[in-house]
Amino acid sequence: MAGFSFSKSRILMGLQCPKRLWLRTHRADLEQFSPQTLAAFNTGHRVGEVARGLFPGGVLIEYADNIPAALARTKSALREESGPLFEAAFSYRRVFVRSDILIPSREGPRAIEVKSSTSVKGHHLDDCAVQYWVMRGAGIAPSTVELAFIDTEFVYPGGGDYRGLFTFEDITGPVQERAADMGRWLEEFRALLSGPMPEIAVGAQCTTPFECPFLHYCGRNLPEFPVDILPRAGALAGELRAEGIDDLRTIPEGRLTKPLHERIRDATVAGQPHLGPQLKQSLRALPYPRYYLDFETANLAVPVWPGTRPYEQLPFQWSCHIERPDGSLDHHEFLSISGEPPMRAFGERLIAALNGSGPIIVYSSFERTVLRALAARYADLAPALEKLIDRLFDLLPLLQQHYYHPEMKGSWSIKSVLPTLAPELSYENLGLIRDGFAAQQAFEELLQGSPDPTRRDALAQALREYCKHDTLAMRTVVQRLAGGSA
Repeated sequence: MAGFSFSKSRILMGLQCPKRLWLRTHRADLEQFSPQTLAAFNTGHRVGEVARGLFPGGVLIEYADNIPAALARTKSALREESGPLFEAAFSYRRVFVRSDILIPSREGPRAIEVKSSTSVKGHHLDDCAVQYWVMRGAGIAPSTVELAFIDTEFVYPGGGDYRGLFTFEDITGPVQERAADMGRWLEEFRALLSGPMPEIAVGAQCTTPFECPFLHYCGRNLPEFPVDILPRAGALAGELRAEGIDDLRTIPEGRLTKPLHERIRDATVAGQPHLGPQLKQSLRALPYPRYYLDFETANLAVPVWPGTRPYEQLPFQWSCHIERPDGSLDHHEFLSISGEPPMRAFGERLIAALNGSGPIIVYSSFERTVLRALAARYADLAPALEKLIDRLFDLLPLLQQHYYHPEMKGSWSIKSVLPTLAPELSYENLGLIRDGFAAQQAFEELLQGSPDPTRRDALAQALREYCKHDTLAMRTVVQRLAGGSA
């Protein structure tokens, strides 16, 4: 049992789900990271780089794939008292960790763990507890342990000045308390890894605090309509599974207390869409011209434009299909990939294109939020933007109340609704970009200035196609539901 070695990340895996740790150790070939997870890794690396820049004169302990060399270099750097250390390496009882930022002092080093989150989470305390336990065991007990996380009130002044981007919170006390459990954790995990794969059902631990890269494997035998598809029903789904019910279609009539949940169950059992009687009437009552509008935004952890904040939704693209009474369509669009702040041009072009009257049809409250933020940023554009806000018609609540198709599987996203009405327009038929997350990642890649002009052209064209598809999708949904052809 003592033969198993651990990194900090593996211990955190075991705390999230023992089965994940077992699979990572014995069946790593099954691991599949989602694009969102990979992007989170990249964000973490960027945030870490910025944090290191706040401590000049520091020494980076490299040797990413050579643990003995990293340990030896850390020891020599500590002996030299060379100032801040980045990625300092420590090992104790076959557990290996690296400290993001370590500032040596006579009282004991100040250990700083850097996160891209905006507050201290429970799993951060576990993360730091593992580091503290190993460092103390290695003879380098930190005098303080701090978590550096993003302060969303920080406004970037420009010029690469990120002083104030982070909040530094002393978490020494709770970290020391949790570190007391490390011995037990190690004993349990080593025993776990020496035995067969544990039988643990798919549940909340599969996505909290992180999405598990083995979820596809553990969920391979789930029914087509698992109880987890019920919206906002995490606790209820757990109760149903405890009652031996994992298939939505086998939930007894009357077991569900929320009308929305019962509507989903009924439609799924019947295998037929639910179409509320008021839906067609409400959609047909929308006057012309109709403006179908969609935004794409970037929310960068590390701001790049002066006057912007971390994770602020900054719009860089819009698409608008304008439908006339005769059914004809005009398309207008905006996309900024110059690297300059896109927000003002975004607003100005939008005001010009949507000037006039008629409902501006959106899908969620997102566009309203972005427009309000633009109005707050640009006082001279605010009156015109407020007029646009007054014309918004949110399609999503109407569909949530009056439409459901079993194939939506608990989701009213436009990407779930559209295939039930117009499968020929499925997002799966798009190329490089098929969802908003991919659009955001493409824009960030363009911001970084890819040297390959062919790649840049392909990404820009894919962004245009995707955003245009979004607004065409809304128009199609309205057209099909107003015509009654569900």
